[in-house]
Amino acid sequence: MMENKIGLLVMAYGTPGSLDEVESYYTHIRGGRKPSPAMLSELIHRYEKIGGISPLARITREQIDKLETKLNQVNSSFSFKVYLGQKHVFPFIEDAVRQMKEDGIQKAITLVLAPHYSSYSSESYHERAREESKKINGPSIMSIRSWYKEPSFITYWSQELKNIYTGIPKEEQEKNMVIFTAHSLPQRILELADPYPEEIMDNAKLIAEQASIPYYDIAWQSAGRSPEPWLGPDILEKIRLLYKEGYTSIIICPIGFVADHLEVLYDNDYECCNVAKELGIHYFRPAMPNAQDEFIDGLASAVLKKLLEKGEPNE
Repeated sequence: MMENKIGLLVMAYGTPGSLDEVESYYTHIRGGRKPSPAMLSELIHRYEKIGGISPLARITREQIDKLETKLNQVNSSFSFKVYLGQKHVFPFIEDAVRQMKEDGIQKAITLVLAPHYSSYSSESYHERAREESKKINGPSIMSIRSWYKEPSFITYWSQELKNIYTGIPKEEQEKNMVIFTAHSLPQRILELADPYPEEIMDNAKLIAEQASIPYYDIAWQSAGRSPEPWLGPDILEKIRLLYKEGYTSIIICPIGFVADHLEVLYDNDYECCNVAKELGIHYFRPAMPNAQDEFIDGLASAVLKKLLEKGEPNE
């Protein structure tokens, strides 16, 4: 029955599908301004260092397909159709909203593939979906703004983290630091009471406690190039500081991300790993959630909880 058909709009930043698409992708990120040859060359170099292109597009599609299957398996009251809408590459968020209307979807839920909410960053995804739906008289929309507390999500990270930590010789564990990371944002979000930093800290605490990790800290990564201050400490600075404090190994746990992509494969596994090697520090990183069952279970749980909430659409 159409009234029981739910559209789930899963939204993501997006990634180029090939090196030939990097320039148009970068131009879109820059609001239509083409990058300089030097900037473009640097970004292409980063992609080449991780094998030529990011696996993110493939992983995102796997996540969406598995999530749709899972939702339709565990719930018999509704029929779910999952759509992908992206910020910087096709299909864009607006494309997905228009497709939902064409498919006769009257009720939809939006979810960003970022576990933590930020009024500065992730809210813009939900806003774009709501604005387009309002413009075309599309489906009513409910938004999932934060889902990092989902038990399956916590369990996934804690188990991956524990597997690495317990593999470190006991005499070395006291010299190991777990560093939870997330994408940095401009420091001015603190003046706006943006919940993002607090959610990252809370998430780190929940995972560390479940994994029985005694020593952990938080750092920020992949800051933008604007001259304004960004949230710190930066992960590379943090690694150097830990070296001075006598730590001999680190486990970087990028909880702000949900898949292998440039910020993890280059910023962590290349840049952070190289700094650690230069200092003689052992570098470890848990596997990303990607399309693992525990992660998909967590997303499905967040969607079903939202569907059962009593609230007004478009809020």
